Amino acid sequence: MDRSPIEIEIQELVERGRKAQQSIRHYSQEQIDEVCLAIGWEVYNDENIAILARMAVEETGMGNVPDKIAKHKGKVLGVLKDVKGAPSVGLIEHDEAKGISKYAKPVGVVGALTPVTNPTATPASNAVSILKGRNAVIFAPHPKSQHASARAVQMMREGLKKIKAPQDLIQFMSEPSIEKTAELMKQVDLVLATGGGAMVKAAYSSGTPAYGVGPGNSVQMIAEDADIDDATSKIVLSKCFDHATSCSSENSVIIHSSVYDRVMNLFTEKGGFLCNGKDREKLETWMWVENRKGLRSINPDIIAKSASEIARGAGIEIPEGTRMLMVEGTEPIADDRFAKEKLSPVLTLWSYEDFSEGVRILTELTDNCGTGHSCGIHTFKDEYIDHLGEHMNSSRIMINQPQAPANGGNFFNGMPSTVTLGCGTWGGNITTENINYRHFLNITWVSRPLPPVKPTDEEMFGEYLKKIGGK
Repeated sequence: MDRSPIEIEIQELVERGRKAQQSIRHYSQEQIDEVCLAIGWEVYNDENIAILARMAVEETGMGNVPDKIAKHKGKVLGVLKDVKGAPSVGLIEHDEAKGISKYAKPVGVVGALTPVTNPTATPASNAVSILKGRNAVIFAPHPKSQHASARAVQMMREGLKKIKAPQDLIQFMSEPSIEKTAELMKQVDLVLATGGGAMVKAAYSSGTPAYGVGPGNSVQMIAEDADIDDATSKIVLSKCFDHATSCSSENSVIIHSSVYDRVMNLFTEKGGFLCNGKDREKLETWMWVENRKGLRSINPDIIAKSASEIARGAGIEIPEGTRMLMVEGTEPIADDRFAKEKLSPVLTLWSYEDFSEGVRILTELTDNCGTGHSCGIHTFKDEYIDHLGEHMNSSRIMINQPQAPANGGNFFNGMPSTVTLGCGTWGGNITTENINYRHFLNITWVSRPLPPVKPTDEEMFGEYLKKIGGK
């Protein structure tokens, strides 16, 4: 059967990746760590980051240059920090008591899909994690951000060249399309899908092992005992960063009624503007428009745009210096469009009287379009924290932290640094973890024999049989 031009093109990329990957199978831990530093530096140094940030904003029209620079610096350095000194070659663990030794092996060639909202920091961070395991990667960019992503890949290839490592360890799929991406996912050894729900579903349907991310809908609670000034500062920072390109930006905030007015005043002081009445109606009409199928969906012209751009499009007058638009949520939650993911500096506020009501709203908002992703709470009460940890179907819960910088790992917490957040089976994913270098290792378990340790029937079942009156 004749192969199509797309099949041939992708096969050539994969073959080059396999050849490059095979040529470094003998690399020592020190050599592969140098590879990570080499590619990391190229997408970390100030000159190159400035180029990538400008290209990303100019090509996509999303976010802003200063925040993208900060995102690059934080993400790349965070991933490099996590992989520094971490074993990923040969014998990586030995448990004498269990007689188990673990040996790390590459997974092979990884096909990595990148989102339009984060076209340069995503390949930069993922490449470090993937190559840490002596793998190769082929990036499939979003068509609307392909030039920015390509530049990031080219910079990393230059880093490989400087240390005489095979440049085809990192490749790029030119002129991306749905058909090309689908073929790439079929031919590689592992898929990493960072992007929208349709992309992730396609990855899981490709027949190739895949890591994907679920839909994001980060929700924060502000409890009655919270440090209100600290909480509002962190939420504004998180919500406004890069015009909310991150799915981890707070989508909604649930505020205890006793501090609601104070929180609202502080949000206003820090650049928020509350859209009430006709302004709320205008904002909703502009943010959700009728698509070709006659259904209302998110307006692409508002995604990752500034508050002033969104307000102008909606025909709303706002004070100069406004950084964030706010609306008050309505119930039933499922009927309020402002409860949906917005990917823009538009924050929905909800009030609650007691903790149980707050948890009910938190659960409904999370399940509305982000089960498994994340939530957070500003409080110092351990009973509140423990309750959320026990009962919320969220893969990550941030305490007294800004959600967007915290979810994917930061220097102020212990979360693994990543741009890809697993959401567990709740979000249709295989893992709840932050995807990191360990997910790109095959592990061989070597087991040595031990003296038998077999419990007696009495040791195993004695107490249980006494309880039920059995023999």
